[in-house]
Amino acid sequence: MDLIDKLQTEGMLTEDEFCRLLWTEDGEIRAKLFMTAQQIAIENFGKRIFIRGLIEFTNYCWRDCFYCGLRCANKKIDRYRMPNEVILDCCRIGYEMGFRTFVLQGGEDHYYTDEVMGNIIRAIKHLYPDCAITLSLGERSYRSYKELFAAGADRYLLRHETADSLHYSRLHPPSYSLAVRQDCLYDLKSIGYQVGSGFMVGSPYQLTEYLAKDFEFLRKLAPAMIGIGPFIPNKNTPFRHQKAGSLELTLRCIAILRIMFPKANIPSTTALGTLHPEGRLHGILSGANVLMPNLSPVEVQEHYTLYDKIAGVDGSLSHNLELLSNQLAPHGYTMVVDRGDYVPEKTNQ
Repeated sequence: MDLIDKLQTEGMLTEDEFCRLLWTEDGEIRAKLFMTAQQIAIENFGKRIFIRGLIEFTNYCWRDCFYCGLRCANKKIDRYRMPNEVILDCCRIGYEMGFRTFVLQGGEDHYYTDEVMGNIIRAIKHLYPDCAITLSLGERSYRSYKELFAAGADRYLLRHETADSLHYSRLHPPSYSLAVRQDCLYDLKSIGYQVGSGFMVGSPYQLTEYLAKDFEFLRKLAPAMIGIGPFIPNKNTPFRHQKAGSLELTLRCIAILRIMFPKANIPSTTALGTLHPEGRLHGILSGANVLMPNLSPVEVQEHYTLYDKIAGVDGSLSHNLELLSNQLAPHGYTMVVDRGDYVPEKTNQ
């Protein structure tokens, strides 16, 4: 049994086996990895690609993560908070274009208390009750997560970034804790969210064995969504001179995750499109099944600078959707109007 067959049968490999699969130069093994992942995605989702409407409603953040352009120490960024009526207008435009999931993403902004955030969620649910709401707001308390869930939030995306505590400490200030981040993810699951996590590929100081730890942590967490992307430097961070992550390595990670998690929602991220003009298509062909076009106004997008040269900022939503559709069509894929909820694996009782 080769490594890919073992991964598909057992759902896990040893650390050494993961490392070998990530770096193999054997063309046949590489081809089988991507073919297997793509076939598993098609078996579970067909060639239907779920679209999520991303709304980047605030770029204020009190945290100081070394890799992120929104870090509070960055004084060269124009900060904004999107008025509630603009958020709702983004949802209106998205709904009319077929989006049935809205992803409210922002920095960890203390302005958005549970009351303020809850009112936004309730307003969206009142207008669009058939839509799902995904939150990506970072670390909050158990009570906060519970209140936002009660307000109508369905999903929560909180990337753990790295599952190695030493590596985590090299990407964040000393007061930040991987254990706290992981506890938040388990809190979210216990409340009832469809939980998403994920990691950066090629972040500074990353070793291949750290990626193996990421796979191991995700296996324990069993998330509904897995968002990974290559590290891309931002010119206003301590990592501005670091090299970007590898497209090839990121695609291999996506393929491995698809084999491990046949039914998970795995986006082909904007970061892939930033590394390569057809990066998001390559993500789909590696087993991803979700795209997240940006519903935010263009004048806002240029200030949500997680990293440099973000793909799609220089075009309208309709133009970017047309571009993605044209890339997918020759391969038989179509973007669909669907909430795209996670359907867990059936277990024998």
